[in-house]
Amino acid sequence: MSSRLIGVGVGPGDPELVTVKGVNALRAAEAVVVPVMDTGERGRAEATVLHYVPEDKVVRVVFALNERTDRARREAAWDAAGERVAGLLREHGTVAFATIGDPNVYSTFTYLAQTVAGLVPGTVVETVPGITAMQDLAARSGAVLTEGTEPLTLVPVTAGAAVLKDALNGPGTVVAYKFGRQAAEVAEALRESGRIDGAVWGSALGLPEESIRPAAELDGAALPYLSTLIAPARRDGGRGGKL
Repeated sequence: MSSRLIGVGVGPGDPELVTVKGVNALRAAEAVVVPVMDTGERGRAEATVLHYVPEDKVVRVVFALNERTDRARREAAWDAAGERVAGLLREHGTVAFATIGDPNVYSTFTYLAQTVAGLVPGTVVETVPGITAMQDLAARSGAVLTEGTEPLTLVPVTAGAAVLKDALNGPGTVVAYKFGRQAAEVAEALRESGRIDGAVWGSALGLPEESIRPAAELDGAALPYLSTLIAPARRDGGRGGKL
């Protein structure tokens, strides 16, 4: 029987935003892997999963998710994680990997699946989509992501502030992920492009420490790493373009 590795998107933090299909996949798997930083604290994915499956089914696998400078250390952690998940597949057959947001949007699952496929040939890789942070922030803040024929640009600010500036000078709505450590540069880019009015940022969505604020309040102080920004398209007040 082929091994199955299923990447399950569990949303940005609110356990009520896991889809029915996602819950069913988590419960049907023989083991549910959750990523853990090498500092050991419980992450959002694990906290969400525990609303739906018993703790003895959850396997905590360490990823050096907080390592930004030591590439060798980070890759060693990835290799060890891949070996651990490969072992679970050989033992159980069907393993789910819970990832915040969606497994096909800036997710650790992509790299894990590539590694495991090489270790366990014939592994069937599947994904179950999840609610993304930009969708949740749009719902909680009232920001409209797109209308009519407007494009939507998603930028990880870890790629550099210049990438964000280029996007803000273009058309449509711009969403920025992982911008917390560069909040000052993001605020500057918003002001330079004339797009700070109406923009909104949020962090810890769906959690007790949730924060949602107008981008105009950005004062340069660092924010949580997984902060999300929405800078809506410039609109003239009409009903949008062609549907």
